[in-house]
Amino acid sequence: MTNTSQSSFNIVKPSGNYDLTIIGAGSAGFSAAITAAEQGAQVALIGHGTIGGTCVNFGCVPSKTLIRAAEAVHHANTASRFHGIHAEGRVVDWKAMIAQKDELVGELRQVKYMDLLPEYNNVGYIEGLARFTAKGVTVNGEPLKTDKIIIASGSSPAVPTIPGIENVPYLTSTTAFELEELPRSIVVIGGGYIGCEIAQMLSRCGVDTTIVTRSRLLPEAEPEISDALAGILQDEGITVYDGLSYKNISQIGSGIELNVLVNGVDQSISAEKVLLTAGRVPNTGGLDLDVGNIDTTSRGGVTIDDRMRTSRAGVYAAGDVTGNDQFVYMAAYGAKIAAENALNGDSKRYDNTAMPAVVFTDPQVASVGFTEAGATASGYNVVTSVLPLEYVPRALAARDTRGLIKLVANAENKQLLGAHILAPEGADSIQTAALAIRSKMTFVELGEMIFPYLTTVEGLKLAAQTFEKDVSKLSCCAG
Repeated sequence: MTNTSQSSFNIVKPSGNYDLTIIGAGSAGFSAAITAAEQGAQVALIGHGTIGGTCVNFGCVPSKTLIRAAEAVHHANTASRFHGIHAEGRVVDWKAMIAQKDELVGELRQVKYMDLLPEYNNVGYIEGLARFTAKGVTVNGEPLKTDKIIIASGSSPAVPTIPGIENVPYLTSTTAFELEELPRSIVVIGGGYIGCEIAQMLSRCGVDTTIVTRSRLLPEAEPEISDALAGILQDEGITVYDGLSYKNISQIGSGIELNVLVNGVDQSISAEKVLLTAGRVPNTGGLDLDVGNIDTTSRGGVTIDDRMRTSRAGVYAAGDVTGNDQFVYMAAYGAKIAAENALNGDSKRYDNTAMPAVVFTDPQVASVGFTEAGATASGYNVVTSVLPLEYVPRALAARDTRGLIKLVANAENKQLLGAHILAPEGADSIQTAALAIRSKMTFVELGEMIFPYLTTVEGLKLAAQTFEKDVSKLSCCAG
């Protein structure tokens, strides 16, 4: 942890009695601590490592600022889609980009985490490693007296089981944003949202990029969106191998060689660097959860119910450490519920029915609610509509029709169940669909709403109308 402002923390030793102890000083931990402090509780916040957790330090903030920088390069190089315009973009100083990223990360860590602690006099910060015992919890080996506990220790990059991986100097989503120089080439292992985002960013910065994955890109997304995104990335020069199996990986000279089986055929892929983006694992090692009689899932996450309670009375968990909904805003949301339940009697329920999710590729992938397969598996009689962006006036005006919108509905009552967008401004459009699903709107009602013309979000209206109309036969703003 950075020491610059540590003197301003309300740093305490694990003594005294606390109403609530929170293990983890990231987004979930701070959300729980602030919620409890605002209710007058005496709170112990236990941090281990860099304060602020993954999002501000290694995830959301550094990735999104570098992704946006790479978009500037790409947009310059594609400006010729408008007649009469010629522009070129390229990265001339990667170190300057990293330095600017580090400056933003440091500023947000200071303002949104370090500087907040002195504002809450009833929150004591403890730096150290927490461990459960049969009777309670210790910090740095010292017992801590507390009434309730919330586990919010986050997650870390997973290392896939590939023979030889332990002998290769691999990058993770953490270390990739600390590279002092851009590699000439890179293999990205994993086709989830982290892999797709970083792969496209590096490719646009001039790196020869290959994505390899056992399943397909964005395996939890709608197949139409996964296939379309794969085509878009390939059009940008990224090589995509999906549906493969890994044989082994080794270091060859100053680079790496990955041997895979693609459609039954052996293939070797060489690159200067390899980046692992095969998911994340909950940070439970060292907590001695088994000693504390706290159950975990088959994937290592802390088992919780919809009130955020673990198998041990008085102990709750929230955020990535549960293995559920690994998004920073859901971590904060769940931690707030955990704190309120711990202090006020378990009255709040965790509800992710209308949880929006965004993948910051370009075009962006945004989704909320059920996929078609998920809705069918849940027993719904499903009807869908799929609208290519070539039918959305905003996309035509921007001369960028990459993408589509897919809506999922209940055929019995026309209620909207899910929305899935692949569009350059999809992230800013998904919340409208989330509100529609939360409000139990039908696709007829969504299609009758007034939307501003020449916006991406207007595509939701057109996609809703597509259930029962041929929107190609409507004039502008008709219907």
